[in-house]
Amino acid sequence: TINENGGPYQGMKRFDVRTKIVKDLEEIGLYRGKQDNPMRVPVCSRSKDIIEPLIKPQWWVDCTKMAADACQVVRDGTLEVLPRQFEGNWFRWLENIRDWCISRQLWWGHRIPAYYVTLPGETEDYIGTNETISRWVVGRTYDAALAEAQARFPGQEVTLTQDPDVLDTWFSSGLFPFSTMGWPNQTPDLADFFPGALLETGHDILFFWVARMVMMSMTLMDGKVPFKQVYLHAMVRDAHGRKMSKSLGNVIDPLQVIEGITLEGLHAELKKGNLDPKEVEKAAKGQKEDFPNGIPECGTDALRFALVAYTTQARDINLDIQRVHGYRTWCNKLYNAIRFAMMNLPKDFLPSAQLGAEEVAALPMCGQWIVSRLNKAVAATNEAMDKYDFATSTTAVYAYWQYDLCDVFIELMKPLVTSADAAVVYGVRNALWWALDAGLRLLHPFMPFITEELWQRLPRRAEDLAAVPSIMLAAYPVASAAWAGEQQEQEMELLVSIVKCLRQQRAKYGLTPKQKTAVYVTCATPAATAAVARGALYVATLSSSESVEAVADAAAVPAGCAVSIVSEECSAYIMLKGIMDPAAELAKLDKRFGDTTKQHQDLHKRMDMATYQTNVPENVQQADKDKATKLQSELATIEEAIAAFKKLQVEQ
Repeated sequence: TINENGGPYQGMKRFDVRTKIVKDLEEIGLYRGKQDNPMRVPVCSRSKDIIEPLIKPQWWVDCTKMAADACQVVRDGTLEVLPRQFEGNWFRWLENIRDWCISRQLWWGHRIPAYYVTLPGETEDYIGTNETISRWVVGRTYDAALAEAQARFPGQEVTLTQDPDVLDTWFSSGLFPFSTMGWPNQTPDLADFFPGALLETGHDILFFWVARMVMMSMTLMDGKVPFKQVYLHAMVRDAHGRKMSKSLGNVIDPLQVIEGITLEGLHAELKKGNLDPKEVEKAAKGQKEDFPNGIPECGTDALRFALVAYTTQARDINLDIQRVHGYRTWCNKLYNAIRFAMMNLPKDFLPSAQLGAEEVAALPMCGQWIVSRLNKAVAATNEAMDKYDFATSTTAVYAYWQYDLCDVFIELMKPLVTSADAAVVYGVRNALWWALDAGLRLLHPFMPFITEELWQRLPRRAEDLAAVPSIMLAAYPVASAAWAGEQQEQEMELLVSIVKCLRQQRAKYGLTPKQKTAVYVTCATPAATAAVARGALYVATLSSSESVEAVADAAAVPAGCAVSIVSEECSAYIMLKGIMDPAAELAKLDKRFGDTTKQHQDLHKRMDMATYQTNVPENVQQADKDKATKLQSELATIEEAIAAFKKLQVEQ
């Protein structure tokens, strides 16, 4: 609406005035015509109103020297920007710095402490219209500004009017490192906590906030940087890499991931906002495509672990809810590991007070191995965290729990806990307790809730529990030379490779877990033969074998065995004589080969049709290609099995 300065047009709407002015010009003969003028019309994103530019005096800051100083501290290592790839952004912004407009015409914010001086005889209209800089004074308080004005205009009566503008948000935010601790007063907090050590924030505000904090701290705090390191986290996007937007319906609320929500619930959330009905419809369609069954309940720990694991993507995180849910399922595996421990650790079980070289030597070989694997996981995790390489740290922790502790050690210890040798039983239980206790402490920063719950369930000495009642207060694991066992790891690596080979053989011949077979292993070196002999029980346990025997050479292997090559110096023989009927198995394989061949031929016949490329959707074509590859691989596997059974038939 036009104000009193509009004369006869006062009170009229702005667009109506434009039409009226043209009409008035025509009436007095001053109208000369109109023509189109290409321009970008600014529109308010909320109200959709046309934004009218209004030129006003503003306050500016010359940033040239501050920016140069901020560049220098990064170059000389005083300030470290991590990941280092963002140093380029830092220099591009600051080396091309411009004057900074710090005035904002808003209702909220820090009001600019600048006061305009009026002298006797000057009208109110004069206030704010004169840009004479000598009439402006600045002070932290009104009294300080008044003293400045009186000194500038001695002997005259002065009146101060504070500028109604407020400071730019980033200006106020730039004061954060020291203003929150009592600055400009020299407080104890300021002396103790400034400068800080680390700032963690998003890379999208590296210039807007981080650079401003550095420039202002160096200017106002005697050249000190506000922190030594800046760690920039990635920006979370949806699984397709799109920026999260309400109108797209792909905004993921962390609480909805933690607690779960149905598709109908997601739709209901859209209606709570102020989206246009058309945008609500579009967003609901997007939600149905991305979350057809809603968002499953994942829990806090799974979401936390997933976000940390995703940091390897650096700039952006394409958040896939299915991956988060996968970690929730993994939490069940952790629970089952502790449940197994509680079944095999008596309530009165007391682990060794420490796990030094003497205690490690008393453990069975599999116990020494798991402690050594734990030691490597601890070292890798700590090294990665020191470098802020959180993705590598989660990989190390996950691999230890999944592939070493759950997949191997827990299976290996099952026959040992029933041993008649009390020393063996205690040793394997002690190894299990330390593997779980240290493993939970290692995992705790990434999954704080489940690790606290499971850690509390482990048996421990009363005095230890009194001293450390929570895993939050327990020491974080550090690598120890006493835990390292390279020989045990090398031997176990050989044993696990034999197990994998035997599992492949059993799968090829279709053996069930109940069909236990005798296994013979030949090795080229005495050391490898001795390792297999020591670990025969471990191989038998993991491969569902009746027995495992290390023999000198192939001549000592009885007839009726199928052979598989483990490595250039090791072979494994699995006894099939008396367990499987080669003729019957060949008949089954011949029928399966024929059925699979027909499927493969029919699929290629359809794919070779003249209209296939033009009439069949691309996603169906890709599915057909994948199926053809799978059938080809299946045929190759069947042919290998047929050849093996024919050879076995001849030997029998």
